Amino acid sequence: MKVGNGLVAGRRLHVGVLSKLKSPPVRCLRRVSTTAALGPSDPHAYCREFVRKRDYDSFLNSYFYPRHAQNGYFAIKAFSVELATVQDSVSNAMIGKMRMQFWRDAVKGISDVRVLTILFGRPPKHPIALALYDASPKAKSAFTYHLKRIIDAREAELHTSSYLTVDTLASHAESTSSTVLYLLLSLLSLPSSSLSHAASHLGTAQTFSTLLRALPFHVKQGRLVIPAEITAKHGVVQEDVFRQGPNAHGIEDAVFEFATIANDQLATARNMVVATDDANGRVPREAMPIFIAGVPVSNYLQRLEKAGFDAFNPKLQRRDGLIAWQMWWASYKRRF
Repeated sequence: MKVGNGLVAGRRLHVGVLSKLKSPPVRCLRRVSTTAALGPSDPHAYCREFVRKRDYDSFLNSYFYPRHAQNGYFAIKAFSVELATVQDSVSNAMIGKMRMQFWRDAVKGISDVRVLTILFGRPPKHPIALALYDASPKAKSAFTYHLKRIIDAREAELHTSSYLTVDTLASHAESTSSTVLYLLLSLLSLPSSSLSHAASHLGTAQTFSTLLRALPFHVKQGRLVIPAEITAKHGVVQEDVFRQGPNAHGIEDAVFEFATIANDQLATARNMVVATDDANGRVPREAMPIFIAGVPVSNYLQRLEKAGFDAFNPKLQRRDGLIAWQMWWASYKRRF
């Protein structure tokens, strides 16, 4: 997917409809271990609590999904969070690959139901795997394909601490955040190609804004997650960022450009999704649960702009206490 840079003069991001809302920032995912205790006998309760602790914005987003889709939603989100945190929870890439193989085997079990039922009755006794097994009939075709795609992307991430170009990072976003949204569209039986295209751009915006939000963490780990083509343009020296943080030459300009690209992706998602409905440019009612995920993205980018594009500002790491109300307002207005 080709991504433009869309820089806005005057160092201001052009914020669309949601500029009137004070939406919450993207919460950085916390580290978690696959080898942790497997949780209660109810895998759905485990996934719900797992998401609540690790990705609070997604937990609140769940309330806008129909009741019949809630268990599937938490299973998909828990799987996404689990894999996203592998890189930071292992001491080396080999252990990470072993984790990924565990999930490959689990997904194979989900797809090969006939053999699995004969041999074991159910997938590996991990609560997230069990919840995915229960969710798979609801999500119908391509379910395991998307799960495998996420695993492949997260395994590749074990060997990549940085990205050379925006397009390369956008491709990674397509295989992770966007693919999670495809799974959720399938869960709600919304196969529209227009909605899928909008979800693709929203997933890219999610990935870029999450990386910006987590920039201080990644820098402490010795990783500069802004694509090299952007940092090189602004004369950013990686080692200077590791030593000086926000005082490194050019880092603020690089953050501004990266944030602008994220904002462009969010705007494109908005334009594409409202084009699928004739009701005054609003999001189709049945698709709104998916696209509420754009609310925290928009809010973080607005807060980053107010902070002068200082991604290291501690205020940007705090959760917005009004997040639930803001998501409700976006749902009521059917705009994100």
